[in-house]
Amino acid sequence: MDAAQGGDAGQLWVTAKRQLQGKARRGRAWVSEEGNLYASLLLVDPAPADAIGQLPLVASVALHRAVVAAVPEAKTRLTIKWPNDLLLDGKKLSGMLLEAAQIGERHNIVIGCGINCGHHPGEGLYPSTSVAESIAPLEPAALFPHLAREMADALHRWNRGAGFAAIRDDWLSRAAGLGQPITARFSNHEKSGIFDSLDEDGYLVLRGQNGTQRISAADIFFGETAETR
Repeated sequence: MDAAQGGDAGQLWVTAKRQLQGKARRGRAWVSEEGNLYASLLLVDPAPADAIGQLPLVASVALHRAVVAAVPEAKTRLTIKWPNDLLLDGKKLSGMLLEAAQIGERHNIVIGCGINCGHHPGEGLYPSTSVAESIAPLEPAALFPHLAREMADALHRWNRGAGFAAIRDDWLSRAAGLGQPITARFSNHEKSGIFDSLDEDGYLVLRGQNGTQRISAADIFFGETAETR
């Protein structure tokens, strides 16, 4: 956010060979070995406040398209796990964290991406992999131009929220676990059911025995580990 505080107009990319204080969702650490792509994009006033929650889905569609452009062999093996993780052969390939800050009259968003090109964590909340392990070696510098191009295209199509319907369709066509049993894990409880869809705001729609529930934030696991309700 330093660039935002300095008045940067946005659309600024920052990349790193490794991160010493990488962060994941819910305050978890992100393993940041050299040989992977770590890239962050600053956006300034990207959309009205009620559309900002769609950005993780917009960014994950862009990231999916970027990886496929760089590694065509991944096309049929790469999916998106709600809301914005990429899975390669069912294993976590990338993570994303969005951070927001209001500076004066400007609403600033940083989209931070970490893609496992050459390395991946050993043990974690989810099984993980890298492009090198599952397909072939991939240099971060070869992936980044695709990411920058696809992110610009996705943001243009999203059009500050006006084009979210098309982004939503793109996301659903790449979704992992759609129509299948999942468990949503919250801080102090779980809910299981069928991953029914995404709503118009990008919330996950979970269908249980007592109807549907909109989920805005949770850790998602495939299969049922809690009573379906």
